[in-house]
Amino acid sequence: MSIGGQSDARSDRKVYRLTPEGFAKKKERLEFLRTIKRKEIADYIHEAKEAGDISESSAYEDAKNEQAKVEGEILELDRLLALAEIMTPDMHNQLDGPPAVRIGMQIEVESDSGSKRNFKLVETFEADPKTGLISDQSPVGKALLNHHVGDEVSVVTPGGVTTYTILTIRPMF
Repeated sequence: MSIGGQSDARSDRKVYRLTPEGFAKKKERLEFLRTIKRKEIADYIHEAKEAGDISESSAYEDAKNEQAKVEGEILELDRLLALAEIMTPDMHNQLDGPPAVRIGMQIEVESDSGSKRNFKLVETFEADPKTGLISDQSPVGKALLNHHVGDEVSVVTPGGVTTYTILTIRPMF
């Protein structure tokens, strides 16, 4: 709390937890947008202006739209990285009791059909289901959240209901 009983602005901010790899990818993307993509778009806008009447130029309009999208993504990445907390191996050591599924954990499950799968729970903007990184907001992520080894969890997906038994929970690192 700060003076006057008002909450500190820093404590009200959302903290985004990123894997070290996820942080590096976002930072790399931001650098690409700032150094390469901005210049490409500026060159394209310049060429469109040189070509003549920009009031009826679809190339100029396309370039301006692309420029707006890139600037929006730069702002998003700036904000994300400013509020990011990089996950570390010791971040779960202070917790009492048996491990529960939460962001930064790797979970091995067995489905009701007997197949085993591994998931790594991350925040939405880092999710990549093809590599096993699932969002805490996905149907599977939401269903597994806060459960423990041995728990059975039913997940409603577009393909129907699947029941998973949690076999192991461990930090991703």
